[in-house]
Amino acid sequence: MSWDEALSEASGAIAEAIASHGPSSVAFYLSGQLLTEDYYVANKLAKGFIGTPHVDTNSRLCMSSAVAAHKRAFGEDCVPGCYEDFELADLLVLAGSNAAWAHPVLYQRMEASRRPGRRVVVIDPRKTATSELADLHLQLKPGTDTVLFNGLLVWLAESDSIDRDYVDAHCEGYEEALRSAFKAAPGIEDVARQCDLDAADVAVFYRWFADTARTVTGFSQGINQSVAGTDKCNAIINCHLVTGRVGKPGASPFSLTGQPNAMGGREVGGLANTLAAHLDYDTPGARALVAEFWGSDALPAAPGLKAVDLFDAVHQGEIKVLWIMGTNPAVSLPESARVRDALVRCPTVIVSDCMAETDTTAFANILLPAAGWGEKDGTVTNSERRISRQRSFLPLPGEVRPDWQIVSAVAGALGHGDAFGYQQPADVFREHAELCGLASARAGKILDLSGLQRLTDQEYNDLEPIQWPASTRTDGNVSCAPRLFGDGIFATPNGRARVVSVETTLPAQQTSIARPLIVNTGRIRDQWHTMTRTAQASRLFSHRPEPFIEVNPEDARRIGVSEGALGRLSGAVGSQSYVGRVRITPSQRPGEVFVPIHWNGQFASRGVASDLVGAITDPLSGQPEGKHGAGSLKALTIRWQARLMRRREDPWRQEDEALCDYWSRQPLQHSESWWLAGGWPVDWQQDALAWMGGEPNVILADMAQGRFRAARIVDGQLQSVLMVEPDADALPDLTWLDQCFAADRLSREQRQCLLAGRAVDTEDTGDLVCSCFQVGEKQITGAICDGQLSVDELGKTLQCGTNCGSCIPELRGLIEKTVASLETAET
Repeated sequence: MSWDEALSEASGAIAEAIASHGPSSVAFYLSGQLLTEDYYVANKLAKGFIGTPHVDTNSRLCMSSAVAAHKRAFGEDCVPGCYEDFELADLLVLAGSNAAWAHPVLYQRMEASRRPGRRVVVIDPRKTATSELADLHLQLKPGTDTVLFNGLLVWLAESDSIDRDYVDAHCEGYEEALRSAFKAAPGIEDVARQCDLDAADVAVFYRWFADTARTVTGFSQGINQSVAGTDKCNAIINCHLVTGRVGKPGASPFSLTGQPNAMGGREVGGLANTLAAHLDYDTPGARALVAEFWGSDALPAAPGLKAVDLFDAVHQGEIKVLWIMGTNPAVSLPESARVRDALVRCPTVIVSDCMAETDTTAFANILLPAAGWGEKDGTVTNSERRISRQRSFLPLPGEVRPDWQIVSAVAGALGHGDAFGYQQPADVFREHAELCGLASARAGKILDLSGLQRLTDQEYNDLEPIQWPASTRTDGNVSCAPRLFGDGIFATPNGRARVVSVETTLPAQQTSIARPLIVNTGRIRDQWHTMTRTAQASRLFSHRPEPFIEVNPEDARRIGVSEGALGRLSGAVGSQSYVGRVRITPSQRPGEVFVPIHWNGQFASRGVASDLVGAITDPLSGQPEGKHGAGSLKALTIRWQARLMRRREDPWRQEDEALCDYWSRQPLQHSESWWLAGGWPVDWQQDALAWMGGEPNVILADMAQGRFRAARIVDGQLQSVLMVEPDADALPDLTWLDQCFAADRLSREQRQCLLAGRAVDTEDTGDLVCSCFQVGEKQITGAICDGQLSVDELGKTLQCGTNCGSCIPELRGLIEKTVASLETAET
């Protein structure tokens, strides 16, 4: 339908819900992938003019525990340090962060700042690519981070390493926090026992921390995504406060945000418990300030529902209209099967997205085409409070519109056009900056953008990255602060930081006889969130092509699963399960498994990790306990495995799924491919027809060995290929076959080699290591054997590691492994 019709449908549904059920029957669920201008307009419409408090964001899933901790300790949601501190620090502590894969650009800065005397401590239950940077890896028991940092607080006190002058002048709550910490972690031996660590390693960490003035602790999802996430963050911040290491060059706690504009969303009030401009509902005069500025009398009186509770309200029928922007809650939220059921029950689901087909858009009653990254124009704010202009480099396709424009149009249709008469993103930004300036002037907020509120259109377009607070100096120029609180003055009413008492709260989802394994979830190197965008790029599948389950060798032997086999992981939530390829690795602690968060219903039959995680949240932040589930693993009983390739225009059908126990989709450059597996005998001569779209022309069958290979060619052009083996290892790499789909007419050589899966002279490059330049493991090990024994030498020859750098830890591992193998062979 036309935009006018769509906007009429959307505004009509909202107006009817308000009239029949009140403003709180309407809810918005936003995304850290929106630009700040999009975020601001959505929050303004929802809270200011519809009057619903129910506006939350998927940033609730990644950094809300850090937000709550900042507010408890500092009085405002402010990251005190900057990225330069990661380079200046003499001790870098990375807690719950696989920065090498999740923050690869920042990780390269960390790695480039290696120098004599500089140390790195990685605190993570898993050995990850980031561990390659570590001088000390504390592979602690999941959920015990508060014990470790409470123990550090106690040790600092007992070793006379507290900066008493700083604490006396600038902090409060220290004595109470110390008593609480001592109760939870009275000594190194007790800390080591609770954390399942070597006491000597704990002592080394504590000594390094005490002795190193320039210390930065970077923390991310491994800390935040916990039922005690806020306490974990505060336990870290406490240790920095009592040593006076906050807001100083090379010395700060630092929250590593998980999305490009999570902080921009926090600035404008994208969280349900805030208004806008860092103003809270309980801030004296805040509600009146925002209402007056917006010219609205509809502002809600109390905070709204946070993400998990919001979708629970949708499930219970309390929300009649739900508007989702740029995110995929049908996959990302815990107990996602219940979330999908909630979306079915909701009378009107509006979805704005740049992707037509996601697990969430499948439930949309109204689907609005929104601009994607690269088509948008506006600003974002990164983890160090730096505002950057995002300038579009692609034209808006078709009738696509940016989110701020869509929301403004709906506001106009609801009768609020005068308050949403924006003509361009600069108009929105100036208003946002002005409101932040008012909040700073009247409520003392550090988030001050008053120096940017009068930017001309040209100045906005030319804006260079700038950190807030950004106010106007007496000479008329804009000043900014790379660091905060270095003077010891904080945003609390009395100007003192709070050292928060933290008790040990263990994960809520504990293991049992029926569910003996701890289930950890997280990101992989080449995919993003629920991969609705990144899955469109075939190259990004090369490193990890399927859903997988990482298992310790001891557990693999005990359970009876083997490397490369398919495993079924059952969680504690309902009847949902996760099926993936088993990867056996000593990097995983015994009794624990790891699964990636990215696969969704578009790309795998049973690959949604959040189906395994309970909807249990931190009581302060509302952030789900996504890093600690409980489950059981067993081998998936199968008799055959296969690879199916079809032309791009042939989609996966529901009847295709019925023919197998497992499938996962891997887009290739010229074709679509699927991994398939089943546990019952198949008559391939007959059943292959359904998958291949017709009778195959070329067939190789060895039923006694369980092998079947077939290709379908029409008018000289390859239409489909099916390769069946009893073991997945016997299936060929599909790179050469994919090239055959690009041919207008197959050559004689291509026809002859189709069922082999590769041309006779095609090099087998091995598993992909470098996605940027498509360099495989066998190419790399060959170069190492030829004497190229450093990452730089490999880069000069093969280009691997010379672009994004995220494969560098793997390159180092291959060098070490290959050299050790060569030395053993020589011996």
